[in-house]
Amino acid sequence: MNKLFALCSLVLITAVGCAGADVRPIVDMKGVNEAAYEKDLQECQAYAKDQSGMGGTAAKGAGAGAVVGGLLGLVTGGNTTGIVQAAGAGAVIGGAGGAFSGNQAQEAVVKRCLGGRGYKVLN
Repeated sequence: MNKLFALCSLVLITAVGCAGADVRPIVDMKGVNEAAYEKDLQECQAYAKDQSGMGGTAAKGAGAGAVVGGLLGLVTGGNTTGIVQAAGAGAVIGGAGGAFSGNQAQEAVVKRCLGGRGYKVLN
């Protein structure tokens, strides 16, 4: 179970470490002032960090994962330690999923912000 927990922790760290608000979308730079673009990109990234609520998304995912993991441990007839371990593993997996969703939300904010400022975002 410790190996599973370590693997799930690695997944969570990887998901949280993804671009999120720091994404650099592919933009058609033809005719674009690069200095102005960099300023706009930084402003959009800061806005995404402030507005996306990624921490809450990860926390909700962790809570839901803990409940599901605990119930799974209970249903499979695990002892108290097994139930706690299953709940912990569920929390890590759920938190990773929530963090991934939060990253996607942040990326979407950056891309919409740039698009709203007139840039042609290609991805």
